[in-house]
Amino acid sequence: MTSTINAGRFVGEREHHYGDHVHLIDNPFLRSVLTRISSNGASLPDVLNLLRVTYEMLLGEAIRQFPCVEAEVPTRMHELHPKEGVLKEPILDPTTRVVICDIVRGGIVPSQVCFERLLSVLPDSSLRLDHLNMSRVSDAEGHVTGVDLSGSKVGGTIDGAILLIPDPMGATGSTVLGAVEHYLENYGTPTKIIAMNMVVTPEYLRAVSEGIEGIQIYAGRLDRGLSDEDVLASPLGSAWDRERGLNDHGYIVPGAGGMGEVLNNSWC
Repeated sequence: MTSTINAGRFVGEREHHYGDHVHLIDNPFLRSVLTRISSNGASLPDVLNLLRVTYEMLLGEAIRQFPCVEAEVPTRMHELHPKEGVLKEPILDPTTRVVICDIVRGGIVPSQVCFERLLSVLPDSSLRLDHLNMSRVSDAEGHVTGVDLSGSKVGGTIDGAILLIPDPMGATGSTVLGAVEHYLENYGTPTKIIAMNMVVTPEYLRAVSEGIEGIQIYAGRLDRGLSDEDVLASPLGSAWDRERGLNDHGYIVPGAGGMGEVLNNSWC
């Protein structure tokens, strides 16, 4: 893995050494939202609302990966100013096909948010929302050993489409790796794969970067809270092989807890 700083980062992204395909959003409003989501005292209505805000913001950044076309649109001033009243702007190419992958359970709300927001700017014929029922597989000691795909509802091919995966917690990477493998083995080849995560770990970035060629990763926060003090004081990714954000059971530290359970009120 390269240790070169991400020279290709956009304005509003944190500097790091994970590669140009990793986009860590640097926004004080988003940081505040994620801090509230992670708080032990946040109520379920608050978490759901804040998660929607998070994914609206992440989508606003990830949309940079979508192709654009030049549009000429007569505005409401066109009648008074036939020449000057025409708006000329680069907009999202309406012919771009987007397949959104909902990884049940944590991805239900994020995927629906992305689907609805994209429907406001792209035609119905360009968008599809798929569903994969996936869960972690752990051994007797609670260590994550893989992922189980117990069912899916996939609308068809992803050939020529952008595959968008809004999955809140990028922990071990096994879920995203399993989802992409399922698509590539059964439904064709996308033009681009974009993972959108609320929180990621260094371990997730390494696993997904090595396992999925050409993937773009957008994240609101990177957690490496179990790293040594000297690593925590170093630039992000400069000591990647020593960074640690996962405990022995595959949960993120400091993290936000089991978001799949939180979002579905599983303990009620």
